[in-house]
Amino acid sequence: MMRRLSPSQMSGAGLGIAAISYVAVDYMRYVSPWGHSRLQPVLWSVLVLAVVTRVPFYKHWSKELRAAIPFLASIFFLLGALLFEALCVRSVTAVLGLDWHRDTSPLPDTGQWFLLALNESLPEAIVEILRAHIIGLHHFLMLFVMLGFSVVFDSVKAPGLGLGARYIFTMGLGRLLRAITFVSTILPSARPWCASARFNNVPSHPHRWAQKYYVPYAKDPSAIRQLLHWDAAYADPGNYIGDYRADWGPMSFLSDFLRPSYSEGSSWFALLKKAGGGCNDLLYSGHMLVAVLTAMAWTEAYGGFSSALIWLLVAHSAQREIRERHHYSVDCVVAIYVGILLWKMTGFIWSNKRKSKQTVRLEKIQNRLIHAAKDSDMETVRRLVEEMEVSLGEEKQSGVVSKRAMTVFACATVITTLGIVILALTLTSDG
Repeated sequence: MMRRLSPSQMSGAGLGIAAISYVAVDYMRYVSPWGHSRLQPVLWSVLVLAVVTRVPFYKHWSKELRAAIPFLASIFFLLGALLFEALCVRSVTAVLGLDWHRDTSPLPDTGQWFLLALNESLPEAIVEILRAHIIGLHHFLMLFVMLGFSVVFDSVKAPGLGLGARYIFTMGLGRLLRAITFVSTILPSARPWCASARFNNVPSHPHRWAQKYYVPYAKDPSAIRQLLHWDAAYADPGNYIGDYRADWGPMSFLSDFLRPSYSEGSSWFALLKKAGGGCNDLLYSGHMLVAVLTAMAWTEAYGGFSSALIWLLVAHSAQREIRERHHYSVDCVVAIYVGILLWKMTGFIWSNKRKSKQTVRLEKIQNRLIHAAKDSDMETVRRLVEEMEVSLGEEKQSGVVSKRAMTVFACATVITTLGIVILALTLTSDG
């Protein structure tokens, strides 16, 4: 006898189907541009209409209201982390000059060798699947957005903003740690031509610090031995080659780190927007961090077969990052376990997992009530029952919000979140 699915199970299955459909339809741009141009608007319209029609029946806006402040704080934290990362990306690219990027060979990467060996041994059809651009950065972001909005279908426990706050904060923390990591030791790019193509205005010569502390010892083992012996920069670097100093007002100190040219020195912020993903090897991969955080959020909040599929897409994305030499293998490996550990570490942020102060207080009263009942202390039982009634009244009163205010908050939340989604997907559509 066939078992009927409950409405919650049907909505849960619908989330997995919607996720698979989104990835499949978007990939059609490579196999059937005509079909993609017609199916994608239909899919987007169906998804948006499904969410909008469910919003008026959503019952957990009070939880979303409590999670709104952590959500906004997480966004500001992420923006600050991204700004710091952009400063570090430009700095590590510029500090050694374009000549270093042109002359320095990529590091040996056994992962790249392994993939090249697989190309020779696997069937051509499988190799083509491994090479296919099935999923990118903006896909993983969209998959998380779909997961967050699925709270209106009861596929994921509310609040969606709480889950979003955890995701955004974890991503910001991961980006901050990533910037600290790659700025600590400068690694050559797996694509040696990248810096000259993207940063053609960066000076060819090294920064004066590199001229003094790196260049005299870079290729001479005996010089490095002496450096270790004296623990001081003893070599005479000669006359320093100076750099252009931009006039950025209070931010002029950044000129020493960003090394702008005369033609691009009008604005430090405009300079950072050109950095993109950088051209050094940036340990660890930011793309893989986003992918792993999406997979972790999906696995914990939703689970099921679609979660296993997303992890397969993470693995596919990782091997493509290595195959196309956007990153070394170590970048992807480190991003995977750092993403998993960071997600586990920030579990306290998802407010659905936390107990309110009223709940903790009621649990304490309940424990005392049980002990009093066992001791047949009716006076204590009566007093504790009164305390419980007062606590319940306070909790109910604190949760009362006017219907008009909640409606305004709901509309503002949906509009703002959709705006953030559109902005994020627009800025990351090219990876």
